[in-house]
Amino acid sequence: MRSTISLFLLLCSVIVSAQVNIIPQPVEVKQQTGVYLLKDKITVSSVLPAHNWPRLFNYLRDEMKMQFNISVTESPKGVKGDIDFFMTRMPTSGKPAYQLYVTGEGVSIKSNFDEPTFHAIQTLFQLIPLSGKKEIPFVEIFDHARFDYRGMHLDVARHFFPVSFIKRYIDYLAYHKFNTFHWHLTDDQGWRIEIKKYPKLTSVGGWRNGTIIGRYPGTGNDRKKHGGFYTQAEVKEVVKYAADRFITVIPEIEMPGHASAAIAAHPVLSCFPEGPTPIPKGTAWNGSKSGKQVQQTWGVFDDVFCAGKETTFYFLEDVLKEVMALFPSKYIHIGGDECPKTNWKKCVLCQRRMKENKLKDEHELQSYFIQRIGKYLDSNGRTLIGWDEILEGGLAPNAVVMSWRGEQGGIDAAKQKHKVIMTPGNPVYFDHSQTENEDSVTIGGFNPIEKVYAYEPIPKELNEEEAKYIMGAQANLWTEYIKNTKKVEYMLFPRMSALSEVLWSTKENRNWEDFQKRLLVQFKRYELWNTNYSKAYFDLKAKVIPSEDYDRLIWKIESRTKEKFIDFRIIEYNGVTDTIAAFDTEPTDIFTIGSTQEILVFGSNSTIKQKFFFNKATGKKITITKEPDSKYPGDGAFTLVNGVINEKGFDRSKEFIGFSGEDCEAIIDLGAKTDFKQVTVNTLTRTSSWIWPPKYADFMLSDDGINFRKPDTGIFSDIEPFMGRKTRLRWHEGSFSARYIKVFIKNWGAIPAGNPGAGSKAWLFVDEIEVE
Repeated sequence: MRSTISLFLLLCSVIVSAQVNIIPQPVEVKQQTGVYLLKDKITVSSVLPAHNWPRLFNYLRDEMKMQFNISVTESPKGVKGDIDFFMTRMPTSGKPAYQLYVTGEGVSIKSNFDEPTFHAIQTLFQLIPLSGKKEIPFVEIFDHARFDYRGMHLDVARHFFPVSFIKRYIDYLAYHKFNTFHWHLTDDQGWRIEIKKYPKLTSVGGWRNGTIIGRYPGTGNDRKKHGGFYTQAEVKEVVKYAADRFITVIPEIEMPGHASAAIAAHPVLSCFPEGPTPIPKGTAWNGSKSGKQVQQTWGVFDDVFCAGKETTFYFLEDVLKEVMALFPSKYIHIGGDECPKTNWKKCVLCQRRMKENKLKDEHELQSYFIQRIGKYLDSNGRTLIGWDEILEGGLAPNAVVMSWRGEQGGIDAAKQKHKVIMTPGNPVYFDHSQTENEDSVTIGGFNPIEKVYAYEPIPKELNEEEAKYIMGAQANLWTEYIKNTKKVEYMLFPRMSALSEVLWSTKENRNWEDFQKRLLVQFKRYELWNTNYSKAYFDLKAKVIPSEDYDRLIWKIESRTKEKFIDFRIIEYNGVTDTIAAFDTEPTDIFTIGSTQEILVFGSNSTIKQKFFFNKATGKKITITKEPDSKYPGDGAFTLVNGVINEKGFDRSKEFIGFSGEDCEAIIDLGAKTDFKQVTVNTLTRTSSWIWPPKYADFMLSDDGINFRKPDTGIFSDIEPFMGRKTRLRWHEGSFSARYIKVFIKNWGAIPAGNPGAGSKAWLFVDEIEVE
């Protein structure tokens, strides 16, 4: 009875093949009756400027042959072709735009610049059927991009990928009308670009002796040497390849933090050159532990570039000089994020620098560092881009901010009249999982395609004038847990297609229901490209909701395939018996394990399971005095009594509700006066992600929901670790009786010095509240 995804897609493609299915959606599309047949051999003509036409023609010729097996030649001068190119003005006040017409006479492409001509070619590719005759529907299209900056990022420092794949990655950008490739070339785990003045950066810093196995802190070390780097000749090759596709490559050279690989090559760059590289507790290490080493694990490390030494700045200026010679981009990315101040606080030279420059703290010292590098770039006609931490201590003049810790950094920068590129972890970090049914190790978090498509790069907090400073947005793909090119593709698609529409199409033209129809055809294009894309879009979806009388849980399951036997399912648990409804004949296994209930459902394309932990608060009515942060809303207050206790940490962040700098106060209505002996609050601790345990917690009792009292008995057991990822707060050995329980959980507050995000608001992640 089970169908396959490929069969399903085949059926869908038959249904929609006669329609225009373009991603990203153009500004205007008018479809007419009729089709124009592209034969196996076609001709093209052009009146475009002669010096620019060859790269456009060569690209069109090569892609037509590769994708559709159509041979393309140029028409004799003055002779019309099957496809004709023209240069003309557009009604866009100078903004790049194109028009594409398909009639009985062929294809006509008009544009005001070469770049929109290239984008029109991408649109043409999507008009060509993927099977059968190459019949293009009669259509009129007018199109231009919404945002000037449309970027994709790739981290090659954590795992190295060959030039051949970098070119393939750039092709993916071109197919989706992105115009910027952000190439993250250096980090703690590897230095990936040849710098001729400092060959040790690649001979030493380009290699690590091993890599942790599994999610941090890992279950061991693979003991394999990993590394590689791009020669300057290869970098030039990539930059030209991208330029031929109208894509700018922006290099990122990390500073002042994430510098372990550079310091391993040149220890003098450290505040304490003689000290060995600190190895995080609980992580497995391979090889020598003496001296400076390239990191074998992930995270944030105290050994950063010394801000007190002139040697550091001479070195970085030398590096940037060679980088600028390779990359013609106006922008150079210098990182600037996650720089611990621990060593700077202890370093005599850093403290002297602060005193000489009248800097009040280490945050201002970082600002000094960034501003000095910014001035050097400015003097060479370039502009600095940095992550939003460069706001701390004062923003460098002319600097562009990439807002990754949510949107606030971007909002603050735009209000200060600085240009901004939005790239918040939620929802455009593509290293986060796009499926709730984890099928491989990821860094954590859950960014499904729906969230990506719904993203709006211009924050509502900005007025019309301030919004002009939002250049655009990009998605980031960090590769701590991405070791091969197939997984890169798997994490990219189909989310890249969704983001392309966010950045290219008008806000008014974005329509999730319509996009889903076009996405089904896009899946077939992925197959044409031989791309390893995720099929999480077809996963079964489940949600836990309370029953109307709050006396049991309802587990609701839906499927996008709309097949009758898995279209809609509900599983109820009433505390005594199990009731299964609307399952028809598909196999379902129910397992009872002690006091838990684990339910497993088989669908046609995926399997979904959930373990429930039942207690006296499960499924009850609950309210919270302050809503969680919009980035981590969970399922609202009900998340705390839905019977689902997080067992996988941050990678199941949807099982928590998160509060940034705020406390959590919840009131549970048990429905009637109830006797119980224990209250437990589950929370998450992951300080590397700024998620801290509660400072303290308390609870009170009430019989009317209005007047609350302290319990007369009970012992509070201090915050205790649980499963390595969580903390539990527990009151026990008491004899309690009440209908209402008010639980107060205190946020840690400001993150202490010496920790990632020091001085910033801590996150409080709260999971299930258990009453037993």
